[in-house]
Amino acid sequence: MQIDLGENPLALERQVCFALSVASRSVIGLYRPLLKPYGLTHPQYLVLLALWDREPRSVKALCELLCAEPATLSPLLKRLEALGYVSRRRDRSDERSLSVELTEAGRALRTEAEKIPYRIVERLGMEVRELEELHTMLGKVIEATRRAPTPGE
Repeated sequence: MQIDLGENPLALERQVCFALSVASRSVIGLYRPLLKPYGLTHPQYLVLLALWDREPRSVKALCELLCAEPATLSPLLKRLEALGYVSRRRDRSDERSLSVELTEAGRALRTEAEKIPYRIVERLGMEVRELEELHTMLGKVIEATRRAPTPGE
């Protein structure tokens, strides 16, 4: 199969990486003022979303779900614990495994957080259907990157 990228394959405005980078920073920027009253960063919010879906979760499971490294996730969890939203403890059946669960404050925060997706959709001014289609396409991009050979292979 022949791939045709046109006359200028290096044009910045044609780069998928550039569009994804700018879109990511821009969308995350919309979350900042909504999360600030709760003392949360966007990555911390993602951890809470995972825990609101199901808890407790091991740090390992959270890393896999959020596609994050333990060294990245550990400081987020410490901060969430300091804020009183989560607790961490060693799994009794496996002392090597650290279990994370919501506190009562973390569970109560869910009610407030349920407003956030609606406010993001309003701020974006896009149809829910468009955002669902975008989400589907991004899921395909994520899956394709997981299957793609790494450079040098």
